[in-house]
Amino acid sequence: MAIRQILRRSLSNERRSVEVPKGHFAVYVGQNEKKRFVVPLSYLNNPLFQELLCQAEEEYGFHHPMGGLTIPCSEDLFVDLTSRLSRTRLYM
Repeated sequence: MAIRQILRRSLSNERRSVEVPKGHFAVYVGQNEKKRFVVPLSYLNNPLFQELLCQAEEEYGFHHPMGGLTIPCSEDLFVDLTSRLSRTRLYM
């Protein structure tokens, strides 16, 4: 499955950079300048987040120069999505 390949590559690269809390992973977001976000692993189960991962695969494939998982959307869109996912998680 493509999502697992992207995540596996991202997690192996993250070990070389700043530590990420257990149960989370880092992604780089932005269309020009990339900003790093740390998000819970549980987001991987959400269809909206999975769609972002599919877009990342289409745009970058599995060998992106940033080395980490890069999501090709605006920072505002990503913050909006993760805010909604965070609120949803609180009520589950």
